[in-house]
Amino acid sequence: MTEPTQATVRQRLYAFLIAGLGGLAASAVSFSMAVYEAAHPPETPAVAAGQQIDTGRWFVTLRSARIGTISPTGVPPSNPKQLIMVDLDVVNRSAMPNNLLGKVVVPAPLAAPPGAVPELPTTYLDRDKYFANHINPNMPERVTMAWTWPQDMPAPETLKVIVKGEIYKLRDNLYGATGWYDGDPVATVDLPVERVP
Repeated sequence: MTEPTQATVRQRLYAFLIAGLGGLAASAVSFSMAVYEAAHPPETPAVAAGQQIDTGRWFVTLRSARIGTISPTGVPPSNPKQLIMVDLDVVNRSAMPNNLLGKVVVPAPLAAPPGAVPELPTTYLDRDKYFANHINPNMPERVTMAWTWPQDMPAPETLKVIVKGEIYKLRDNLYGATGWYDGDPVATVDLPVERVP
């Protein structure tokens, strides 16, 4: 090899070496930042009862909580069980009626561990005192959500409610269809629990 050719090969090797080291450094910094963010997630803001929360698909305003054995329909059940009930105002911001509010509002003591399927509540329309099949778009509704409270758990004085967000995607990665997808918690609300029959 002639001298100019050796110099060009050497320069190329140095360039590849420097580019490789730069790429490794960028990967290390990116990985370190991801690990740090995973270890120190941002705190979910605490919101006062009566304050409106934007979850993406819903506007949610939590009002009060109570525990009792009679559901919001007012009919005593044949086999009584404890129900924890949360009163709230909701507005469906999506374009279609739906009843998926149970994935958004979850009492912290009943939250399922990651990967497990949570117990969905029964949602009642307060104006009808009956089950809410679907909540129509852009129509404010006052509803009551009821979860079965475990018999072995003492009734709380204050109930921490987690409000989760939902993300709209014009095209999802799997089917290429539009849809709403689960997001991170956007707020927590502490509600005093009233005891009712």
